[in-house]
Amino acid sequence: MNKFFFIIIIFFGFSSYSQTIESSREDKRAQVLNDTINEPSTKSTSNKNLKNKKATIDMYKIISYKRDTTYFDTTLSIKKDYKYNYLRKDNFELISFSNVGQTYNTLSSNFQNIHTLPVLGARARHFNYMEVEDINYYQVPTPFTELFYKTAFQQGQILDAFFTTNMSKQFNFSIAYKGMRSLGKYQHILTSTGNFRFTSNYQTKSGRYQARAHIVMQDLLNQENGGLTDEDVINFQSGDEEFKDRGVFDPIFQNAESILEGRRFYLDHKYNIIRGNDSLQHNFSLGNIISFEDKYFQFKQTARSDFFGSAFLNSNINDKVTLENFYNRVYINYDNPIIGNINFNVDYTNYNYGYNSLVILNGETITNRLKGSIVTLGGSYKKQIGAFQLDGEFGINISGDIEGNFFTGQAAYQLTDDINAIAKINSNSRQPNYNHLLYQSDYINYNWNNSNRFENIQTQQLAFKIESQKLANIELDYTNINNYTYFAKNEEQSIKPFQSEETINYFRIKLNREISYGKFALDNTVLYQNVLNGEDVLNIPQIITRNTLYFRDHLFKKAMYLETGITFNYFTKYNMNGYDPLLAEFYTQNQTKLGGFPRMDFFVNAKIRQTRIYIKAEHFNSHFTGYDYFSAPNNPYRDFTVRFGIVWNFFL
Repeated sequence: MNKFFFIIIIFFGFSSYSQTIESSREDKRAQVLNDTINEPSTKSTSNKNLKNKKATIDMYKIISYKRDTTYFDTTLSIKKDYKYNYLRKDNFELISFSNVGQTYNTLSSNFQNIHTLPVLGARARHFNYMEVEDINYYQVPTPFTELFYKTAFQQGQILDAFFTTNMSKQFNFSIAYKGMRSLGKYQHILTSTGNFRFTSNYQTKSGRYQARAHIVMQDLLNQENGGLTDEDVINFQSGDEEFKDRGVFDPIFQNAESILEGRRFYLDHKYNIIRGNDSLQHNFSLGNIISFEDKYFQFKQTARSDFFGSAFLNSNINDKVTLENFYNRVYINYDNPIIGNINFNVDYTNYNYGYNSLVILNGETITNRLKGSIVTLGGSYKKQIGAFQLDGEFGINISGDIEGNFFTGQAAYQLTDDINAIAKINSNSRQPNYNHLLYQSDYINYNWNNSNRFENIQTQQLAFKIESQKLANIELDYTNINNYTYFAKNEEQSIKPFQSEETINYFRIKLNREISYGKFALDNTVLYQNVLNGEDVLNIPQIITRNTLYFRDHLFKKAMYLETGITFNYFTKYNMNGYDPLLAEFYTQNQTKLGGFPRMDFFVNAKIRQTRIYIKAEHFNSHFTGYDYFSAPNNPYRDFTVRFGIVWNFFL
């Protein structure tokens, strides 16, 4: 909490010098992004080059890790409402647990993958863990601040504070912290998380040398209670008045917590040996990426619980697994308007995953470490040919104990000004995640070594996409999976990793279309998916739908823009994956079908100048459509609640 107040004071200190911002008129869809910001009349050492000039919104650039550039969007739209949540992403294919900061059950999966190495595991804890791909860099003409605030569930809130500025035309830095704390409505499910980010973006005046770097430090703490007992599940579903106070339920246990912590230091820099200009139409550069990440997942419990079976210890359960990953890439890039953009790279990865001691179980010694070095050869290609855009990338491990490779290709064609067609192909082969290969625990059943038994997971995916604002956005993909690896209960009802012997074929089609009539609009997103074989291994609902009927208009002489309406969410019943808090993983189960319950939210969103205000009555239908809503077996979904918050932008 002290971190929250410290950051608020700093950022409001910056914002106290903010000047009047003039915003150009939004169009009827509130999507226009040509806001004009008047430059301050006073001198600023970081903005001398912009004195007596105007800065427009397209000068406030966001640069992704792939060097794609967008700019800050300060408008209000229904898409912004979908992203106004703890993850700050559209969570259409996820269903949250009862408390903010807990995990999400996955309703759909995209198996496209461009990695050749396993990852730590504990995937249920990683939804809010920011990877390299989630970090952006910035270029701004004046200092920019964004404050995100949203209420949580009892004694808590979410705050994401962000600030970026250019010290000169050549150097930008940003600093941000997202913190969350929420007690929750059930016993022993407190959550407390923090994501600190610092980025810098630099280039010389000549533009020959460019460097981007970031430091990210994250800690994600969850109290764990195992969910409701089977008896209390019945009480919950009854809807009796005495059980509507969720604090009366005694969960399976109340003495455990899990934490995921990580820190990463990342540098991507390159030197343009040959730099193109009006007479020289090609570029040649040499680059280097260095990354070091140290992370761990820990599960602690003061006393043994029968929920996980027998244990070596009766108290002070403490399972901790670490992963140290050092990554170094050297690449060369050649760019020519005739040939295209060609990139070749050599990667070196040193990994060290595991535990501090050996385990001897049933006369077998379970090793404590998986470590080694991998050399990967890769490359990419991009080319614009008229209305065609071609992209391709590949990678293959050529040295080390871990085999892996991938290939991905994409062709995009602009059919008309409104219609864009995209076709993709992806092939990937890599080992299962580290926690499938090796795991140790104070609980006896949670010890295994499959590093020499499991084969590489192999996926092949074909995908197509049509983008059109006038017609519809349509996405279709078909995935073939061999050696699919998952967690499930064995005959002794212990959760273990398994590898499927059958080929799984997975099909999805998703449609998004907004229908407008005057000041009213109906935004529809529908996903149909099917597992053609392997349905007892990969469990998903056949249909997921989200439909939003809303009203939008300018009010008070266009001083405020308003959007208000109702969002309907639904997915069909299916064998929903169960949650194991010790592993922080979901597991396949085929005994309990859940889902088939509607979720209806009423919202009022408004924009006043650069401030967006959000008020939402979440799941307001819960008391009259039945108490049969769950996020996983024995883990109820959220009851009706009213939450509010703001997103506040400052252009200094």
